[in-house]
Amino acid sequence: MRQLSIAALAGALSCLSAPIAAQDLPAGDSRDLVEAICTACHQPNQILRSSGYTVEGWRELAATMVDLSEAPAERNAIIAYLAANFPPHEKRAPKLIAGPSRVAFTEWQVPTLGQRARDPVQAPDGSIWWAGQFGNLVGRIDPASGAMTEYPLPDKAMPHSVTLDAAGMVWYTGNKNGTVGRLDPATGAVTEFPMPDPAARDPHTHVFDANGIMWFTLQQSNMIGRLDPASGDVRRVATAPGAKPYGIKIDAAGTPWVACNGSNCLIRVDPESMALTEVKLPIPATTVRRLDIASDGMIWYVNSSQGRLGRYDPKSGDIREWPSPSGPKSHPYAIAVVDGIVWYNESGMRPDALVRFDPATENFQSWAIPSGGVYAGIIRHMRPTRDGNLLIHQSSTNRIIRVDLKAAVTQ
Repeated sequence: MRQLSIAALAGALSCLSAPIAAQDLPAGDSRDLVEAICTACHQPNQILRSSGYTVEGWRELAATMVDLSEAPAERNAIIAYLAANFPPHEKRAPKLIAGPSRVAFTEWQVPTLGQRARDPVQAPDGSIWWAGQFGNLVGRIDPASGAMTEYPLPDKAMPHSVTLDAAGMVWYTGNKNGTVGRLDPATGAVTEFPMPDPAARDPHTHVFDANGIMWFTLQQSNMIGRLDPASGDVRRVATAPGAKPYGIKIDAAGTPWVACNGSNCLIRVDPESMALTEVKLPIPATTVRRLDIASDGMIWYVNSSQGRLGRYDPKSGDIREWPSPSGPKSHPYAIAVVDGIVWYNESGMRPDALVRFDPATENFQSWAIPSGGVYAGIIRHMRPTRDGNLLIHQSSTNRIIRVDLKAAVTQ
């Protein structure tokens, strides 16, 4: 087979992102190929900050991102360059904590390569939906058969997350085209709800309250939004500059709570007036990716920038934090409370670690999260299933993962 030019290879990519200038990649015969192919879809720091792989590991990882079967010589040259310059190492290895609990992982690799699959959520019928951000799609898995269906979205939607309403309609946040969208799974038809203000440009994470009202964050826009699906009315309120509202959950009283990814705060939203109340967290350098709310009303959050797990008591105002097992650079990211146990991940580590914290004993336990035959990361969101298990993902390898927590009882 004839060799393809770098320009032809790069032009054949389906990635929606523009090529990104490589930084600090080592010199080598195939550096230009790596710059053209790998950094067409992601930052070079994804390579630089990896845990490194063997030839077999790099081949497996690359195969989840781009199909180079029509250019075997170039594919082999890229793999050889990566394996030579980025072999396995333990510079970012997590501190895994042993314990009596057990978990089991079930993985599905989604069809479209390089889509950065993320944010899986379970439907009432047991199916699992995910957002394929770079693939501009949402998808559905039938866990019983393994069958998967992908649904294309309007141009440049690039969904950041996906969730379902009480009627089974599938909703996504159009992170790049300033919309929230509704997909009818029966027909594949999409209805878009544009933001009424061009400054509200990046719907991010969304959740429905008990009345069917959607609440959502707009991180870079520094806004929190409210959508009434029945009328299409969209309201929004500005946060403090630089707050970068990120994760959002609804408490038992119907009050939205928001995590600040740009400041040391949690935000309470009045569901009627949309007035905001900021809760300042103790460490000024804190930033919070996500939060969850336990059945006792406690708000659990990840102190991402400081490598800590936190708990806020809305009744007393008490705040406590615990250092994550892998330390200040562990960057906790996603979080969920299931049956009183707190689960989160250490996204700054390779492998990405799944962490279990028992509030009653204050004991940690953790596991390396698989991504096929490699450990690539990372979880950006996690949500419980209806039967008390956990849905996570590995966006670098386009995998959706179910974690069986029923196996996580003391043996």
